[in-house]
Amino acid sequence: MDDDPIVVVGAGLAGLAAAVRLAAAGRAVRVVEARDEPGGCCGTARVGPYRFDTGPSVLTMPEVLAEILGAAGEDLRTRLPLRRLDPSYRIAYHDGTHLDVVEGEDAMVERVAALCGPAEAERYRRFRRHLGEMFEAAWPVFINADTTRLRSLARPVALLRLARMGGFRRLDRLARGHLTDDRLVRAHTFQSLYVGLPPRRALGVYAVIAHMDTVGGVYFPEHGGMHAIPRALADVAEKHGARFRYGTRVERVEADSDGVRGVRLEGGERIPARHVIVTCDLPRALDGMLPPGAADWRTRAPRHSPSCLVMHFGLDRPPPGRAHHTLHLGREWHRTFAALAAGRPQPDPSLLVTRPAADTTAAPPGHVTLSALEPAPNLRGTVDWERRGAELQDRLLERLGALGYGDLSGAPRLVLDPPAWDRLGHSAGTPFALDHRLTQTAWFRPTGAPRRVPGLHLAGMFTAPGVGVPPVLISGRLAAERVLESAR
Repeated sequence: MDDDPIVVVGAGLAGLAAAVRLAAAGRAVRVVEARDEPGGCCGTARVGPYRFDTGPSVLTMPEVLAEILGAAGEDLRTRLPLRRLDPSYRIAYHDGTHLDVVEGEDAMVERVAALCGPAEAERYRRFRRHLGEMFEAAWPVFINADTTRLRSLARPVALLRLARMGGFRRLDRLARGHLTDDRLVRAHTFQSLYVGLPPRRALGVYAVIAHMDTVGGVYFPEHGGMHAIPRALADVAEKHGARFRYGTRVERVEADSDGVRGVRLEGGERIPARHVIVTCDLPRALDGMLPPGAADWRTRAPRHSPSCLVMHFGLDRPPPGRAHHTLHLGREWHRTFAALAAGRPQPDPSLLVTRPAADTTAAPPGHVTLSALEPAPNLRGTVDWERRGAELQDRLLERLGALGYGDLSGAPRLVLDPPAWDRLGHSAGTPFALDHRLTQTAWFRPTGAPRRVPGLHLAGMFTAPGVGVPPVLISGRLAAERVLESAR
């Protein structure tokens, strides 16, 4: 049994990070993936000659990727060249003004001064530095940390420091304690949607997300779009001996009183294993795939994040004057968040529009792709998507037209709404897993190491540190490190 491979279920970012780390350490690794290619949530799809990234469009903290590849002796700059976007975002407000989030403190202060005035610019400079201090305090405790054991949170000095900086206040109050211009507050609190909560309910510690993208920067692969990330990780894992099996589902993880014994594939084939890392949608995995001991109090009443309606378009010409990422913020800020939290469509939705001009593989010469994301209730909300789905798509088309993107009704398109996310394997019809309320943060999030099933490891969005490309990669790396530590 000591020679049995380590089985990784799922070739998304978490599974690939685990596979790279384990294979680089000389362990035998078998990755089993239900789809026909790597990527998981960081997927890709085609409509005619157009290729769309169907998962995350924002990449921050490239050093996390660099660390994972570095463990395998690979250099990020040569294996997966990245371009820092400038601006990271263009934030367009309902009053016609906009703020470009650019690189460098002084350059950014100038942009804020032009929009909000010199006094607010100085307040912004102080707030920016405050965010940096919060990030330094939170990174080793809440993000780059294994929180599978309660003692991992027994860091009173770090927690006290975060508390003093407002990390356990509400995000909206934290930002308004430093900034007075509502536009600037919104630019530093909209990120709470990444953790599935409105700014008035999200913890202040999640201001570190604003630091990650407004200060640390947003990046994009120079070739192949966001899907190039899982492709590169899979190539590196295979280079170091990991074996991939695509188009195959794991029916169940087998275990006895001593722990994991292997996985049973659809069709009956069995792969013996003493360690299995499961990275797929956790609520669905708990419904038959995982042994009963995998569930605990953290998984009994999961609270899912809102979902999204995404429309991908293929265009025969680029829309003029558009940034890679443009965030169009609506007028009805608090009503919008309240509706979403109540499971209703937003009355005046904010949109993230992505035009990946740097991805020359996405469209024929002279053509481009465009993606528009509107936050939306998940399938546990009040929306009858079968009845209202087309209506909400038409509303989004009208909004895009009013924002200057032209008539997109006849463009080739791919639509992903909550029912589509559900068909792709995301419980509650949301690709954002659980929200990050206090009771689903850090140690309170589903554990990555179920104590009653030795050898079973969980990784991905449902576990700590949570949602987003860097956290998911970290979760896979942490799972691999737990496996390696158990073998010492």
